[in-house]
Amino acid sequence: MKPIQNIITGFFTVALLSSCSGNSVTYDLADYGIKPDTKEDISPLMASAIKEIKSKHPAGKQIVLTLSKGRYDFYPENAEKREYFISNHDQVNPKSVGVALEGMNDLVFDGNEADFIFHGRMLPVSLIESENITLRNFSIDFENPHITQVKVLENNPDAPYITFEVAPWAQYEIRDNRFVAKGEDWESRPSIGIAFEEKTKRLIYNTSDIYTKLDQVSEIAPRTIKAEGWKDARLIPGSAIALRTYYRPAPGIFISHDKNVSLENIRVHYAEGMGLLAQMTENITLDRFSVCLRGDSDPRYFTTQADATHFSACKGKIISKNGLYEGMMDDAINVHGTYLKVMKREDDKRVLAAYMHPQAYGFEWGRPGDAVQFVNSATMELVGEKNNVATIRPVDKETVHGAKLYEITFENALDTVITEQSTFGIENLEWTPEVVFSDNVIRNNRARGTLFSTPKRTIVENNLFDHTSGTAILLCGDCNGWFETGACRDVVIRNNRFVNALTNMFQFTNAVISIYPEIPNLKDQQKYFHGGEGKGVLIENNTFEMFDAPIVYAKSIDGLVFKGNKIIRNNEYTPFHWNKKPFFFQRAVNVVIEDNLFENQDFDYERDVIME
Repeated sequence: MKPIQNIITGFFTVALLSSCSGNSVTYDLADYGIKPDTKEDISPLMASAIKEIKSKHPAGKQIVLTLSKGRYDFYPENAEKREYFISNHDQVNPKSVGVALEGMNDLVFDGNEADFIFHGRMLPVSLIESENITLRNFSIDFENPHITQVKVLENNPDAPYITFEVAPWAQYEIRDNRFVAKGEDWESRPSIGIAFEEKTKRLIYNTSDIYTKLDQVSEIAPRTIKAEGWKDARLIPGSAIALRTYYRPAPGIFISHDKNVSLENIRVHYAEGMGLLAQMTENITLDRFSVCLRGDSDPRYFTTQADATHFSACKGKIISKNGLYEGMMDDAINVHGTYLKVMKREDDKRVLAAYMHPQAYGFEWGRPGDAVQFVNSATMELVGEKNNVATIRPVDKETVHGAKLYEITFENALDTVITEQSTFGIENLEWTPEVVFSDNVIRNNRARGTLFSTPKRTIVENNLFDHTSGTAILLCGDCNGWFETGACRDVVIRNNRFVNALTNMFQFTNAVISIYPEIPNLKDQQKYFHGGEGKGVLIENNTFEMFDAPIVYAKSIDGLVFKGNKIIRNNEYTPFHWNKKPFFFQRAVNVVIEDNLFENQDFDYERDVIME
């Protein structure tokens, strides 16, 4: 490649050494002063470099941005400020953004194993309104995570009190006898925790969310705290506890209104929200994208505050492969759309409809021409015929940015039953993706392994679900709480290995595979939520290594096949789950269970299968 020197003249002169190869131009960010291992704040340098390159880059050529290997520090004070409304996060603005990539088509951002370290409260990377993008070869972490890790030194449940040691990187103070976690521009008062085994880094059996008592504490030695009144015999000395809140202001990577995005060999070691949140984006590929610890020697036990990856109202195809997901406080992947609630029927074709959850609003919901359908929230049954959006406009804001309430006009008349007198949701069928989740490892995390809520084909194959704590795979659908769409029509779960799921109880954890739509009035439901259309859920050629009973739970489904699977019973934990049956079905039809191998146990269909 032939070097070309560009002189940019203005108030200052920057010597830019770039290289051209074919249809791309490579920019070495070191030429903009962005160099590793300085411990200085590179946030303003990164913003300036991106702005310059975007304005000077030759039209029609691919942009390649490269970094040198090493550590890069980002601080919030001089970072780019953005107002982003991010699905499934707390809508706090503005946000301090470390790397803001906006409107940059045909871009490759190659970190060459750069280690991005963030300080305070920040959104590390955003990718907005861009097309044909590859991000690769870097990691994201925070110097002082907002989750505070402590180690149990002594537990006296009779007194009661617990003595713990605060991890060396964590900052804190004791204020009015209350433990307060602190950072450069934040503080929190954690009230819950997740407990990990000292050596395995698995969640401690049958602990789930631990409710802590940190309002009568005293420091009895440097970084050693005695918590009076904290009683929990399960927390033996050596246990690690991640003290946390439910606050989630920003993900590690935010992707919005993009097309054809690839993330390769990226590691998110910590984020205060999701590891990755993508919304209103078409075609996303994750290859060796991981939310993980820094290897076996990492002293930390936790990664992200919420899901590892989360896809809200995306379309096209989502491919997630060859990843490692561990220590996060929720699912490895969650795919869904968002129901709007019908607030008022204005005429035969027009309604007012709103986002309902406080962490899900402010971002675009749909466009003219989008296909939609309506659901009765009480029974989760479809109502009327599919329709199309003719016009959609925000009512409470000038633009969709920050809006909660929309006026929507449809191409065809609505069913007369759809009014504000009952509760109805609107599902956008245009922004629903196909999903391939393959060759990943999910282990030692809170709550669940994976969650899928899309009517398009979903394939889950060749994954290892290792001590996912709760359910390994959840198919949901909810128009009452989170308002997350929708019904799964075509799901294939094959060639996966499930190792000791259900060591803890969390929401929707009725079996290793839990098909659990939220249906307040199941007894009056006449149709079925999941499946139908001659397809449904196929579970084949998987291995279940289990200490407890429940394998599959399914509610309101038409079409489920469980065949060719191996179920191996072990004695690694004491069974405790309320569901004592391997197969538990409520309102299920066209269910087939055949050609499965049960080792170390007997299987009797009449005894082990419940049909309600």
